[in-house]
Amino acid sequence: MSLLSVKNIGKAFRSYRSEWQRFARWFGLPIKPSEEHWVLRNINFDIHAGEAIGIIGQNGAGKSTLLKLITGTMQPTEGQVQVNGRIAAILELGMGFNPELTGHQNVFHAAGLMGFSAEQIQQAMPDIEAFAEIGEYFDEPVRTYSSGMQMRVAFAVATAYRPEILIVDEALSVGDTYFQHKSFSRIREFQEQGTTLLIVSHDRGAIQSLCNRAILLEKGSVIKDGDPEEVFDFYNALIAEKENSTVEVRQLDNGKTQTSSGTGEARVDEIALYNAQGKAIEFARVGEAVELRIKVKIYKPIKTLVLGYGIKDRLGQVMYGTNTWHTEQIINSPKAGDEYLFRILFPANFGVGGYSVQTALVDQDTHLTANYEWRDMALVFNVVNVDKIHFSGCLWNEPEILIEEANK
Repeated sequence: MSLLSVKNIGKAFRSYRSEWQRFARWFGLPIKPSEEHWVLRNINFDIHAGEAIGIIGQNGAGKSTLLKLITGTMQPTEGQVQVNGRIAAILELGMGFNPELTGHQNVFHAAGLMGFSAEQIQQAMPDIEAFAEIGEYFDEPVRTYSSGMQMRVAFAVATAYRPEILIVDEALSVGDTYFQHKSFSRIREFQEQGTTLLIVSHDRGAIQSLCNRAILLEKGSVIKDGDPEEVFDFYNALIAEKENSTVEVRQLDNGKTQTSSGTGEARVDEIALYNAQGKAIEFARVGEAVELRIKVKIYKPIKTLVLGYGIKDRLGQVMYGTNTWHTEQIINSPKAGDEYLFRILFPANFGVGGYSVQTALVDQDTHLTANYEWRDMALVFNVVNVDKIHFSGCLWNEPEILIEEANK
């Protein structure tokens, strides 16, 4: 049985010529609204216990509205949501805290609204105060709090008891780095104990490190549901998409999905990784000197050409990336038929595992002004440890460790 089931959900905001017409509509009279705007339509998905789902999409796609429908703070126009478990949700900064009450008093009221008894709240209060770490401000009015302090208290009370479903709507983005790490640590602890996570964020790293599935919303509809890396690649392609450009998705031989987009004035013609002897390789040793060769062909005259690339780990998180705008190697006025070979030399100072290369052909330092071609999974390679000491992590950073007797 699904822990959360969303069936044919739709939400419309309607305007009427008078409040009497709105009132009559409540009683089932066939009154047509003067205006009707659907922000969500035909949303369907199921979430099972222990899953971690990221909801992504551009501003206005309907992400926050969907979470409000799931938590019951807003009612759907059509469809239904079935929840089989307790939900803890942080949908908005402050969770509706009363600015005139202290943090202590607001925690008591918020936890009470979540269904906990006065005795349970009193027992949890010391842990909530300790986790929030706002000191004496806990007994001061919330109106004196910064947005980060409100976030600390809201998260502390929402996660004081492990829920079956935890929902977070971009609220953690206002917290400082220390508290973000602390919050994500608690979220991971809950996941290990079986909590289902539903999170809205534009942070690719957060989604890919926490979630095993992502759902992409576009104009109120689900357009992709699957592996977080594949969904984010498609999302980036949509952002980069401009007039007359295309988005192409194809399955690679290794089972991965490659997403590309662009207007096509310039394209990557060849890409490969070579060792110091000039031999194309699929496996590189940790720390080995390698060369990434990218051959680009021009199909239409353009004002400038910039090559960007990024090396991603198996989760899709970028280990390193830059472009020739930042290295001040911009190609001016390339003509149709011109070809350029970019040779990128670097040591493979990565941890053991699989990596991929993404490429971007643009006109300056971003793909948002002119996206000639954006290609994810342009190349896949592996890093193996042959001659280095054992180490953990995604980076080979050989240390020099000195040991001295401190009592002499």
